[in-house]
Amino acid sequence: MMTQREREILLILQEESAEVIQAVSKVFRFGYDSVWNEQSNKEHLEEEVGDFLAMVQIMVDIGMIDTTAIEIAKTNKITKLKKWSSIFE
Repeated sequence: MMTQREREILLILQEESAEVIQAVSKVFRFGYDSVWNEQSNKEHLEEEVGDFLAMVQIMVDIGMIDTTAIEIAKTNKITKLKKWSSIFE
């Protein structure tokens, strides 16, 4: 059963995920260097990714997810991207 603490962490992670998506959208629409509220889209993206990673770290710290499993998944993803995408060329 999920605790209230875990629910709150997942809700915040979900919110942060959406904010990363929004920041990426702004980069696509207006570019990295476009500025809004004295912050470039690149800086905003960095902030939102940092917020997301903070939630991931909290999940690791309290044992909701495992760093070994995360590293395996990350390695697998990079391997797939090297095979199926052009981002490593």
